[in-house]
This record gives sequence, structure tokens and C-alpha cells, in this order.
Amino acid sequence: MRKKNPRLLALRVLDEIWQRERRPKDALGSYGGVLDTRDRAFLQELVYGVVRNRIYLDWRLSAYLKDPSGLKPSTLDNLRLGAYQALFMRVPDRAVVFESTEVEKASGRNTALVNAVLRRLAASKAPPPLPGDPVERLSILTSHPQWLVRRWIERFGPAEAEALARANNETPPLTLRVNTLRTDRERVAERLSAMGVEFTYTEVSPVGIRIRGGCALGEIEGLLGDVFIQDEAAQLITYLLQPCEGEAILDACAAPGGKTTHIAELTGDRARVYAVDSSAARLKMLEDNVRRHGIGSVRAVCADIEVFRPPEGFNRILLDAPCSSIGVIRRNPDVRYRQSPESLGRFHERQVRMLSAAGRHLLPGGMLLYSVCSTEPEEGEEVVRSFLHKEGDFFIIDDTGGPPSAVLDAVKSKGLMNEDGFFRTYPHRHDMDGFFAVRLSRRRR
Repeated sequence: MRKKNPRLLALRVLDEIWQRERRPKDALGSYGGVLDTRDRAFLQELVYGVVRNRIYLDWRLSAYLKDPSGLKPSTLDNLRLGAYQALFMRVPDRAVVFESTEVEKASGRNTALVNAVLRRLAASKAPPPLPGDPVERLSILTSHPQWLVRRWIERFGPAEAEALARANNETPPLTLRVNTLRTDRERVAERLSAMGVEFTYTEVSPVGIRIRGGCALGEIEGLLGDVFIQDEAAQLITYLLQPCEGEAILDACAAPGGKTTHIAELTGDRARVYAVDSSAARLKMLEDNVRRHGIGSVRAVCADIEVFRPPEGFNRILLDAPCSSIGVIRRNPDVRYRQSPESLGRFHERQVRMLSAAGRHLLPGGMLLYSVCSTEPEEGEEVVRSFLHKEGDFFIIDDTGGPPSAVLDAVKSKGLMNEDGFFRTYPHRHDMDGFFAVRLSRRRR
């Protein structure tokens, strides 16, 4: 069998990311299986490196290209791949130029241009002067679009805006959530130690384990079912819901099931959990995860939450709404290129509608928890204010009258929830994904 060229595969993966809008992880999954472990790691580094640094790479290449917009997408991506290897990786310059030219030759396109541009880039790796405008400068250095950099500078100041952008370009930790229906954190820790995997316990979540170093997913694949791969911030969302056994609980946008399975675990698999999602394909992923975790209390329903008609009301409702995903750029670096101020407005309108739809099913004295993996106020605080203005009988709650919660106490003591009841985490402050959440209830009539 002929060995596959990881550089050529990287070009195909990038095409799927830009043209078919596939997430890097999903696009890589289509090709990584044909490579050995070393080449698979090289492929992943190439793809994520180019996506994370695209604006910077284009800026560096623009010094040697008269009209980059006139290039075919595959040629531009090939140049980006070569530039990333030359500027960020320990690949010899001669190999960068030769391999990139061979990849271009295989595509039957502009080999002379690729060869010349990368030769010049390799010969002079010193960058040209950066622009004086702070927004444009930070946009180039961190490869974030200017509109996003501008709003972060206005909100956080230049230093913290830069810290957030740079945190988005770091490889995020692999974090596990222990399935307490089957095991506990200590026993999973013993298994990881026996496997030679380094780890630490999460600081706030009592069931989280953070893998240290370069552990590949394949190394812990045998643990799946006893653990769920889930960032600590996402774990905390379910703790904020404070689900109890015997309750009717709605997970309104449930797939692929991370929070659904956690709800079942926190209730000892003794609640009535309705897992609703409008995507049949994603709901299949949820059902697979529920089955893998040995859970029996979840009922999966394929429906749009805006028209969902449940057979009963709910004590607890979780609406982890569709959003821009700007809070998880470090996991999905392509997100930064897909969103805009206009898309935030569209998400805002839909999120308010979904909150109103979900709120109709809340029983008196119950809790409606709204969450998004976004750092932006349009999808967080401003959604809540619009919803409260529209639905005058709802209010933000601080104490649900539920069981005591050491996790909730820790969330508050560590400043993850402010005095207005808004929960927020950030990659640069907490080394967690960027999440927003708020707990709501309806006044008794």
C-alpha cells in the first residue's frame, strides 16, 4: 500500500474546513486513519497550525505575492502550509520548499510561484514592520478578525484582550468527567497512573480530571463510558442546574449528550430526563453516549424546542442554546473566521425566542438555566435582559432552595458568578472554555 503524504492530506482537510465548513476535528477524522501515529500528529499540527495562524500567515505571505486574491484556494492553502512549517515548525527550509512544490505539482497548478514565494520567505524570516494601529496589529499577531479584537480591547483593555486572543491559540487541555454511576475519580486516577498518563484534578468540578502533556485520545479510548470528554466549564453548567432525583428535567438542546449524561449521573439515574434536539444525526450521537454510559433515565426526543409539546411540565430546564461558539475558539479555531457582529445579532434573536419557548414548560418554583459557550454579551447578559423584558414574570435566582451545593459555593467564592447572578469563565483567566450561564425562575401566581 502506497504511503499517504500528510502534506497533501492537510491540503484536502483545509479545503473541507474552508469550503464545506467542517470543523477541523471532523475533517481530520476523515483522513487521520490512513496514517501512522507520527504522520497523524504531523497532519494535525499542520492543519491546526494553519487555521490558528491564518491571518498572520497571510500577512507574511503578502510581502511576496502581488495579488493573493487571484490564487486558487488550494495554492493559497499550500503556501500557508509551507509558511507555517518554515515559521513555526522545525522543518528544514529545503524540505519546506521541495515538499510544497511537490504538493503543488501533484495538483497540477502553479509550482513556480509556490517555489519562488517559499524560497524568499525562508531566506528572510524576519517579519516586516507591524502596522501602528493597535487593533490591526493585534489582529495580525494573534490571527483574530479585527471586529473581534476591537470589541475585546474596548471591553477588557489592550493587555487583557491580547491575553484572551493568545489563550485562544493555545492547545486546550483534555479534560475528563468521571461517570459516577460506574466509578469514582480516584479509581479512574489509578487507571490513568497505571497507563503512565499524567494528570491533575480539576479545581472546581469534583468529578473532573485534566490530562497533562501530549496524551493522544487513543490512549484513553478504553476509558470512554467510565469518563466523558468535557471541559471543566461545561461540567460546572450542570452543577448550576442542581438536578435532583425524582424530578422531571428537560435538556432542551441536548446533543451530543455531555450535559444530559451528567444530569443523569447527578440524579443517580433516578430522574425523568427528556433530551430534546432538532437534529436526528446529533440525537443518534446522544443515544450512543447514553447507552455507553449505562444510563436508563433519559428519553431522547427529536424536536425543535420552539414547537416541542411535552407530556408534562419540568422542575428543571437546561437550555444550552446554539451560539457563535466564540468561547471555544481554542478548540475550534475556525470559528473566529465564521462569525461577525451581524451573526451575533441573529443568534441573540433566536436565543431569546428559545428561552421563551423553553420557559413555557417550567413548573412553579422550578429553574430554567440558560447557557452558551460564548464570551460575547449579545449572547449572554443581553439575551437575559431581553428575555426578562419580554417575560415579565421571570427573574434571576441566586438560591433555589435546593440541596446544599459545595460546587455552587466554590463557583461563587472563585468569582465565577458575579453579584448579578451571571456565571462566566474565560480561557485566559481560568484555563476553561468561555461559558456564560444564568439561573432563572418564574414568580408564583
